[in-house]
Amino acid sequence: MPTEETEVVVVGAGQAGIAMSEHLGAQGVPHIVLERSRIAERWRSERWDSLVANGPAWHDRFPGLEFTDVGPDAFASKEQVADYFVAYAEKIGAPVRCGVEVTSVRRHAGRPGFRVETSEGVIDTRFVVAATGPFQRPVIPPVVADGAVPVQIHSSAYRNPGQLPEGAVLVVGAGSSGVQIADELRRSGRRVLLSVGPHDRPPRSYRGRDFCWWLGVLGLWDAATPPQGAAHVTIAVSGARGGHTVDFRELAATGVELVGMTASCDEDGVLHFASDLGTNIAAGDEKYLALLRAADAYCERNGLDLPEEPGAHVLGPDPECVTDPRRTLDLAGEGVTSIVWATGFAADYTWLDVDTFDDDGRPDQHRGVSREPGVYFLGLPWLSRRGSSFIWGVWHDARYVADHITTRRGYLAYGTS
Repeated sequence: MPTEETEVVVVGAGQAGIAMSEHLGAQGVPHIVLERSRIAERWRSERWDSLVANGPAWHDRFPGLEFTDVGPDAFASKEQVADYFVAYAEKIGAPVRCGVEVTSVRRHAGRPGFRVETSEGVIDTRFVVAATGPFQRPVIPPVVADGAVPVQIHSSAYRNPGQLPEGAVLVVGAGSSGVQIADELRRSGRRVLLSVGPHDRPPRSYRGRDFCWWLGVLGLWDAATPPQGAAHVTIAVSGARGGHTVDFRELAATGVELVGMTASCDEDGVLHFASDLGTNIAAGDEKYLALLRAADAYCERNGLDLPEEPGAHVLGPDPECVTDPRRTLDLAGEGVTSIVWATGFAADYTWLDVDTFDDDGRPDQHRGVSREPGVYFLGLPWLSRRGSSFIWGVWHDARYVADHITTRRGYLAYGTS
Protein backbone atom coordinates (compact mmCIF):
# COMPACT_ATOMS: atom_id res chain seq x y z
CA MET A 1 0.00 0.00 0.00
CA PRO A 2 1.55 3.38 -1.01
CA THR A 3 2.27 5.93 1.70
CA GLU A 4 -0.18 8.83 1.77
CA GLU A 5 1.10 12.38 2.28
CA THR A 6 -0.46 15.45 3.89
CA GLU A 7 0.74 18.53 5.73
CA VAL A 8 -1.05 17.98 9.05
CA VAL A 9 -2.55 14.93 10.72
CA VAL A 10 -5.03 15.75 13.48
CA VAL A 11 -5.66 12.81 15.81
CA GLY A 12 -9.17 12.85 17.27
CA ALA A 13 -12.47 14.25 15.99
CA GLY A 14 -14.02 15.56 19.16
CA GLN A 15 -14.42 19.25 19.88
CA ALA A 16 -10.65 19.82 19.71
CA GLY A 17 -10.16 18.05 16.40
CA ILE A 18 -13.11 19.76 14.70
CA ALA A 19 -11.95 23.18 15.93
CA MET A 20 -8.44 22.45 14.66
CA SER A 21 -9.81 21.47 11.25
CA GLU A 22 -11.78 24.70 10.94
CA HIS A 23 -8.75 26.90 11.49
CA LEU A 24 -6.42 24.83 9.33
CA GLY A 25 -9.00 24.84 6.54
CA ALA A 26 -9.48 28.60 6.80
CA GLN A 27 -5.73 29.06 6.31
CA GLY A 28 -5.57 26.64 3.39
CA VAL A 29 -3.45 24.05 5.16
CA PRO A 30 -3.92 20.50 3.78
CA HIS A 31 -4.83 18.16 6.61
CA ILE A 32 -6.64 14.99 7.65
CA VAL A 33 -8.58 14.38 10.90
CA LEU A 34 -8.40 10.76 12.04
CA GLU A 35 -11.00 9.37 14.45
CA ARG A 36 -10.99 5.77 15.63
CA SER A 37 -14.76 5.75 16.12
CA ARG A 38 -17.33 8.45 15.33
CA ILE A 39 -17.20 12.22 15.63
CA ALA A 40 -17.59 13.21 19.31
CA GLU A 41 -17.90 9.54 20.23
CA ARG A 42 -17.16 10.01 23.92
CA TRP A 43 -20.24 12.20 24.26
CA ARG A 44 -22.36 9.34 22.91
CA SER A 45 -20.95 6.16 24.44
CA GLU A 46 -18.81 7.12 27.44
CA ARG A 47 -21.27 9.20 29.44
CA TRP A 48 -24.43 8.41 31.39
CA ASP A 49 -27.81 8.50 29.66
CA SER A 50 -29.18 11.66 31.27
CA LEU A 51 -26.05 13.79 30.93
CA VAL A 52 -26.46 17.34 29.66
CA ALA A 53 -23.85 20.02 29.03
CA ASN A 54 -22.74 21.93 32.11
CA GLY A 55 -22.94 25.27 30.31
CA PRO A 56 -25.93 26.90 28.57
CA ALA A 57 -26.24 26.58 24.80
CA TRP A 58 -25.50 30.26 24.16
CA HIS A 59 -22.09 29.76 25.78
CA ASP A 60 -20.94 26.18 25.19
CA ARG A 61 -20.60 26.26 21.40
CA PHE A 62 -18.31 27.39 18.60
CA PRO A 63 -18.72 30.95 17.26
CA GLY A 64 -19.77 29.80 13.79
CA LEU A 65 -22.88 27.78 14.63
CA GLU A 66 -25.70 27.97 17.17
CA PHE A 67 -27.66 25.01 18.49
CA THR A 68 -30.82 24.73 16.39
CA ASP A 69 -32.71 22.40 18.73
CA VAL A 70 -31.81 23.90 22.13
CA GLY A 71 -32.85 27.23 23.60
CA PRO A 72 -29.97 29.63 24.32
CA ASP A 73 -30.36 29.34 28.10
CA ALA A 74 -31.05 25.58 28.07
CA PHE A 75 -28.54 22.76 28.45
CA ALA A 76 -27.98 20.44 25.50
CA SER A 77 -28.22 16.68 26.00
CA LYS A 78 -25.17 14.57 25.25
CA GLU A 79 -26.69 13.42 21.95
CA GLN A 80 -27.46 17.00 20.96
CA VAL A 81 -23.86 17.98 21.68
CA ALA A 82 -22.53 15.10 19.58
CA ASP A 83 -24.93 15.95 16.76
CA TYR A 84 -23.79 19.57 16.96
CA PHE A 85 -20.18 18.57 16.24
CA VAL A 86 -21.25 16.32 13.38
CA ALA A 87 -23.18 19.25 11.90
CA TYR A 88 -20.22 21.57 12.43
CA ALA A 89 -17.85 19.17 10.70
CA GLU A 90 -20.23 19.06 7.73
CA LYS A 91 -20.58 22.85 7.73
CA ILE A 92 -16.83 23.45 7.45
CA GLY A 93 -16.16 20.44 5.23
CA ALA A 94 -13.76 18.91 7.73
CA PRO A 95 -11.77 16.03 6.16
CA VAL A 96 -12.65 13.58 8.93
CA ARG A 97 -11.98 9.87 8.50
CA CYS A 98 -13.94 7.82 11.02
CA GLY A 99 -13.02 4.28 12.01
CA VAL A 100 -9.30 4.93 11.59
CA GLU A 101 -7.09 4.35 14.64
CA VAL A 102 -3.64 5.88 14.93
CA THR A 103 -1.29 3.23 16.30
CA SER A 104 2.02 5.09 16.29
CA VAL A 105 3.67 8.39 15.40
CA ARG A 106 7.44 8.57 14.95
CA ARG A 107 9.77 11.28 13.67
CA HIS A 108 11.50 10.56 10.39
CA ALA A 109 15.23 9.96 10.57
CA GLY A 110 17.27 12.43 8.54
CA ARG A 111 14.34 14.35 7.07
CA PRO A 112 11.48 16.52 8.32
CA GLY A 113 8.13 15.23 9.43
CA PHE A 114 6.58 12.12 10.91
CA ARG A 115 5.48 8.63 9.99
CA VAL A 116 1.91 8.07 11.16
CA GLU A 117 0.88 4.43 11.25
CA THR A 118 -2.86 3.79 11.26
CA SER A 119 -5.26 0.89 11.02
CA GLU A 120 -5.67 1.77 7.34
CA GLY A 121 -2.11 2.41 6.30
CA VAL A 122 0.79 4.84 6.66
CA ILE A 123 0.64 8.63 6.32
CA ASP A 124 3.67 10.85 5.86
CA THR A 125 3.05 14.27 7.46
CA ARG A 126 4.95 17.40 8.43
CA PHE A 127 2.88 18.20 11.55
CA VAL A 128 0.85 16.20 14.09
CA VAL A 129 -1.84 17.59 16.40
CA ALA A 130 -2.84 15.38 19.34
CA ALA A 131 -6.49 16.42 19.78
CA THR A 132 -7.53 13.45 21.89
CA GLY A 133 -8.28 15.60 24.94
CA PRO A 134 -7.79 14.80 28.63
CA PHE A 135 -10.40 12.04 29.04
CA GLN A 136 -8.52 9.07 27.62
CA ARG A 137 -8.00 6.44 30.33
CA PRO A 138 -10.48 6.15 33.24
CA VAL A 139 -8.76 6.18 36.63
CA ILE A 140 -9.99 3.95 39.47
CA PRO A 141 -7.74 4.25 42.52
CA PRO A 142 -6.55 0.84 43.81
CA VAL A 143 -8.40 1.16 47.10
CA VAL A 144 -11.11 -1.50 47.13
CA ALA A 145 -10.11 -5.03 46.13
CA ASP A 146 -11.96 -6.84 43.36
CA GLY A 147 -14.83 -8.81 44.84
CA ALA A 148 -15.26 -6.61 47.91
CA VAL A 149 -18.53 -5.41 46.35
CA PRO A 150 -20.43 -6.98 43.44
CA VAL A 151 -19.90 -3.98 41.11
CA GLN A 152 -17.16 -1.38 40.79
CA ILE A 153 -17.35 0.87 37.72
CA HIS A 154 -15.93 4.16 36.57
CA SER A 155 -18.34 7.02 35.90
CA SER A 156 -17.56 6.71 32.17
CA ALA A 157 -19.14 3.23 32.25
CA TYR A 158 -22.20 4.28 34.29
CA ARG A 159 -25.40 4.68 32.26
CA ASN A 160 -28.44 4.69 34.61
CA PRO A 161 -29.63 3.33 37.98
CA GLY A 162 -31.09 0.20 36.40
CA GLN A 163 -27.61 -0.87 35.38
CA LEU A 164 -26.60 -1.47 39.01
CA PRO A 165 -27.71 -4.34 41.27
CA GLU A 166 -30.18 -3.68 44.07
CA GLY A 167 -28.60 -2.19 47.16
CA ALA A 168 -26.79 0.92 48.39
CA VAL A 169 -24.29 2.78 46.23
CA LEU A 170 -21.12 4.64 47.14
CA VAL A 171 -20.19 7.38 44.66
CA VAL A 172 -16.58 8.50 44.98
CA GLY A 173 -15.86 12.00 43.71
CA ALA A 174 -17.77 15.25 44.12
CA GLY A 175 -17.20 17.01 40.81
CA SER A 176 -19.96 17.49 38.27
CA SER A 177 -20.10 13.79 37.37
CA GLY A 178 -20.16 12.51 40.95
CA VAL A 179 -22.83 14.86 42.26
CA GLN A 180 -25.12 14.36 39.25
CA ILE A 181 -24.82 10.57 39.39
CA ALA A 182 -25.38 10.55 43.16
CA ASP A 183 -28.46 12.74 42.78
CA GLU A 184 -29.87 10.55 40.00
CA LEU A 185 -29.35 7.38 42.05
CA ARG A 186 -30.99 8.95 45.09
CA ARG A 187 -33.98 10.03 43.01
CA SER A 188 -34.33 6.45 41.80
CA GLY A 189 -34.86 5.33 45.39
CA ARG A 190 -31.37 4.09 46.20
CA ARG A 191 -29.49 4.69 49.40
CA VAL A 192 -26.48 6.74 48.35
CA LEU A 193 -23.24 7.76 50.01
CA LEU A 194 -21.11 10.44 48.35
CA SER A 195 -17.37 10.70 49.04
CA VAL A 196 -16.49 14.41 48.88
CA GLY A 197 -12.99 15.69 48.13
CA PRO A 198 -11.67 19.19 47.36
CA HIS A 199 -13.87 21.00 44.86
CA ASP A 200 -14.90 24.32 43.37
CA ARG A 201 -18.61 25.07 43.79
CA PRO A 202 -19.77 28.02 41.68
CA PRO A 203 -23.40 29.20 41.63
CA ARG A 204 -25.34 27.96 38.64
CA SER A 205 -26.68 31.49 38.27
CA TYR A 206 -26.64 34.67 40.32
CA ARG A 207 -28.56 37.91 39.90
CA GLY A 208 -30.12 36.60 36.71
CA ARG A 209 -26.88 35.59 34.98
CA ASP A 210 -25.34 32.13 34.53
CA PHE A 211 -21.99 31.59 36.21
CA CYS A 212 -20.41 31.21 32.74
CA TRP A 213 -21.36 34.85 32.12
CA TRP A 214 -19.94 35.95 35.45
CA LEU A 215 -16.63 34.21 34.82
CA GLY A 216 -16.51 35.99 31.46
CA VAL A 217 -17.17 39.55 32.62
CA LEU A 218 -14.95 39.09 35.66
CA GLY A 219 -12.09 37.91 33.42
CA LEU A 220 -11.79 34.61 35.25
CA TRP A 221 -11.99 32.46 32.10
CA ASP A 222 -8.77 34.16 30.98
CA ALA A 223 -6.73 33.19 34.03
CA ALA A 224 -3.48 31.86 32.57
CA THR A 225 -2.48 29.62 35.46
CA PRO A 226 -4.55 27.93 38.16
CA PRO A 227 -4.26 28.96 41.81
CA GLN A 228 -1.63 26.99 43.70
CA GLY A 229 -2.77 23.38 44.01
CA ALA A 230 -5.99 23.95 42.04
CA ALA A 231 -4.95 22.58 38.65
CA HIS A 232 -6.94 19.40 39.12
CA VAL A 233 -9.65 20.50 41.56
CA THR A 234 -13.04 19.38 40.28
CA ILE A 235 -15.92 21.75 39.59
CA ALA A 236 -19.29 20.86 41.10
CA VAL A 237 -21.88 22.41 38.78
CA SER A 238 -24.90 20.95 37.04
CA GLY A 239 -27.08 21.60 34.01
CA ALA A 240 -29.41 18.74 34.97
CA ARG A 241 -33.14 19.44 35.33
CA GLY A 242 -32.78 22.87 33.78
CA GLY A 243 -29.63 23.74 35.73
CA HIS A 244 -29.15 24.32 39.45
CA THR A 245 -26.49 25.23 41.96
CA VAL A 246 -24.89 22.21 43.56
CA ASP A 247 -25.41 22.45 47.32
CA PHE A 248 -24.09 19.56 49.38
CA ARG A 249 -26.40 20.54 52.26
CA GLU A 250 -29.40 20.10 49.97
CA LEU A 251 -28.07 16.74 48.80
CA ALA A 252 -27.76 15.65 52.42
CA ALA A 253 -31.29 16.90 53.17
CA THR A 254 -32.66 14.69 50.37
CA GLY A 255 -30.99 11.62 51.83
CA VAL A 256 -27.50 11.47 50.34
CA GLU A 257 -24.99 10.72 53.09
CA LEU A 258 -21.81 12.75 52.70
CA VAL A 259 -18.47 11.23 53.71
CA GLY A 260 -14.85 12.33 53.43
CA MET A 261 -12.36 11.26 50.83
CA THR A 262 -12.10 7.50 50.40
CA ALA A 263 -8.75 6.56 51.93
CA SER A 264 -8.38 2.80 52.31
CA CYS A 265 -10.16 -0.52 52.65
CA ASP A 266 -9.42 -3.40 55.02
CA GLU A 267 -9.24 -6.99 53.90
CA ASP A 268 -12.55 -7.62 55.63
CA GLY A 269 -14.29 -5.01 53.47
CA VAL A 270 -14.34 -2.07 55.88
CA LEU A 271 -13.80 1.24 54.08
CA HIS A 272 -12.05 4.14 55.82
CA PHE A 273 -12.70 7.82 55.05
CA ALA A 274 -10.45 10.80 55.67
CA SER A 275 -11.39 13.40 58.27
CA ASP A 276 -11.52 16.15 55.65
CA LEU A 277 -15.26 16.33 54.89
CA GLY A 278 -15.97 19.54 56.85
CA THR A 279 -12.82 21.18 55.49
CA ASN A 280 -13.73 20.32 51.90
CA ILE A 281 -17.29 21.59 52.28
CA ALA A 282 -16.10 24.84 53.89
CA ALA A 283 -13.48 25.44 51.18
CA GLY A 284 -16.09 24.92 48.46
CA ASP A 285 -18.43 27.31 50.26
CA GLU A 286 -15.76 30.00 50.39
CA LYS A 287 -15.12 29.75 46.64
CA TYR A 288 -18.88 30.03 46.06
CA LEU A 289 -19.22 33.09 48.29
CA ALA A 290 -16.10 34.71 46.81
CA LEU A 291 -17.69 34.62 43.36
CA LEU A 292 -20.89 36.18 44.71
CA ARG A 293 -18.90 38.98 46.33
CA ALA A 294 -16.95 39.59 43.12
CA ALA A 295 -20.21 39.70 41.15
CA ASP A 296 -21.74 42.21 43.58
CA ALA A 297 -18.67 44.41 43.34
CA TYR A 298 -18.80 44.26 39.55
CA CYS A 299 -22.45 45.33 39.54
CA GLU A 300 -21.76 48.25 41.83
CA ARG A 301 -18.67 49.36 39.95
CA ASN A 302 -20.42 49.25 36.57
CA GLY A 303 -23.86 50.43 37.66
CA LEU A 304 -25.62 47.23 36.56
CA ASP A 305 -29.26 47.05 37.58
CA LEU A 306 -29.42 43.29 38.15
CA PRO A 307 -31.79 41.93 40.82
CA GLU A 308 -30.06 41.43 44.14
CA GLU A 309 -30.05 37.98 45.78
CA PRO A 310 -29.15 38.42 49.44
CA GLY A 311 -30.48 34.94 50.18
CA ALA A 312 -27.80 33.38 48.00
CA HIS A 313 -25.19 34.46 50.57
CA VAL A 314 -26.92 32.61 53.39
CA LEU A 315 -25.72 29.06 53.92
CA GLY A 316 -27.82 26.67 55.96
CA PRO A 317 -26.47 24.73 58.93
CA ASP A 318 -24.17 21.82 58.28
CA PRO A 319 -26.01 18.48 58.35
CA GLU A 320 -25.14 15.87 60.95
CA CYS A 321 -23.18 13.81 58.41
CA VAL A 322 -20.80 16.79 58.14
CA THR A 323 -20.62 17.80 61.82
CA ASP A 324 -20.24 14.18 62.95
CA PRO A 325 -18.93 12.42 59.84
CA ARG A 326 -18.76 8.71 59.36
CA ARG A 327 -15.17 7.45 59.33
CA THR A 328 -15.74 3.81 58.37
CA LEU A 329 -18.16 1.82 56.24
CA ASP A 330 -18.65 -1.95 56.39
CA LEU A 331 -19.53 -2.52 52.73
CA ALA A 332 -21.29 -5.84 53.17
CA GLY A 333 -22.81 -4.99 56.54
CA GLU A 334 -24.33 -1.76 55.18
CA GLY A 335 -25.62 -3.40 52.01
CA VAL A 336 -23.35 -1.52 49.60
CA THR A 337 -23.44 -3.45 46.34
CA SER A 338 -21.95 -0.88 43.97
CA ILE A 339 -19.19 1.71 43.89
CA VAL A 340 -19.17 4.33 41.13
CA TRP A 341 -15.75 5.94 40.81
CA ALA A 342 -16.13 9.51 39.51
CA THR A 343 -12.41 9.96 39.91
CA GLY A 344 -11.33 11.40 36.58
CA PHE A 345 -9.08 10.28 33.79
CA ALA A 346 -5.44 9.99 32.82
CA ALA A 347 -3.83 10.79 29.50
CA ASP A 348 -2.74 8.00 27.17
CA TYR A 349 -0.16 8.98 24.58
CA THR A 350 1.42 5.56 24.11
CA TRP A 351 0.88 5.98 20.36
CA LEU A 352 2.93 9.19 20.26
CA ASP A 353 6.58 8.07 20.27
CA VAL A 354 8.32 11.45 20.34
CA ASP A 355 10.44 13.33 22.86
CA THR A 356 7.92 15.74 24.35
CA PHE A 357 6.86 14.25 27.70
CA ASP A 358 8.08 14.88 31.23
CA ASP A 359 9.02 12.18 33.74
CA ASP A 360 5.35 11.74 34.70
CA GLY A 361 4.24 11.27 31.08
CA ARG A 362 2.63 14.69 30.79
CA PRO A 363 3.06 16.70 27.58
CA ASP A 364 5.81 19.30 27.82
CA GLN A 365 4.14 22.13 25.92
CA HIS A 366 3.26 25.81 26.01
CA ARG A 367 -0.13 26.83 24.62
CA GLY A 368 -0.21 23.55 22.74
CA VAL A 369 3.22 23.90 21.14
CA SER A 370 5.40 21.03 22.33
CA ARG A 371 9.15 20.86 22.73
CA GLU A 372 9.19 18.39 19.82
CA PRO A 373 9.04 20.63 16.73
CA GLY A 374 5.99 19.77 14.65
CA VAL A 375 3.97 18.15 17.46
CA TYR A 376 1.05 20.00 19.05
CA PHE A 377 -1.54 19.32 21.75
CA LEU A 378 -5.09 20.58 21.98
CA GLY A 379 -8.03 20.20 24.38
CA LEU A 380 -6.05 19.89 27.62
CA PRO A 381 -7.06 21.68 30.83
CA TRP A 382 -5.26 25.01 31.30
CA LEU A 383 -3.58 24.69 27.89
CA SER A 384 -3.56 28.47 27.63
CA ARG A 385 -6.12 29.56 30.24
CA ARG A 386 -8.94 28.43 32.48
CA GLY A 387 -11.38 28.02 29.57
CA SER A 388 -9.10 25.77 27.51
CA SER A 389 -10.92 22.48 28.12
CA PHE A 390 -14.36 23.98 27.44
CA ILE A 391 -15.96 23.94 24.00
CA TRP A 392 -15.49 27.64 23.23
CA GLY A 393 -12.03 27.69 24.79
CA VAL A 394 -10.80 24.84 22.61
CA TRP A 395 -11.87 26.80 19.52
CA HIS A 396 -9.68 29.77 20.48
CA ASP A 397 -6.71 27.57 21.43
CA ALA A 398 -7.00 25.82 18.04
CA ARG A 399 -6.68 29.15 16.27
CA TYR A 400 -3.40 29.84 18.06
CA VAL A 401 -2.04 26.40 17.16
CA ALA A 402 -3.12 26.80 13.52
CA ASP A 403 -1.38 30.20 13.36
CA HIS A 404 1.78 28.60 14.76
CA ILE A 405 1.66 25.83 12.16
CA THR A 406 1.10 28.33 9.34
CA THR A 407 4.04 30.45 10.49
CA ARG A 408 6.30 27.42 10.74
CA ARG A 409 5.23 26.28 7.26
CA GLY A 410 6.34 29.65 5.95
CA TYR A 411 9.82 29.26 7.41
CA LEU A 412 10.15 25.72 6.10
CA ALA A 413 9.06 26.81 2.63
CA TYR A 414 11.69 29.56 2.38
CA GLY A 415 14.18 28.89 -0.39
CA THR A 416 12.31 25.97 -1.85
CA SER A 417 10.78 25.96 -5.31
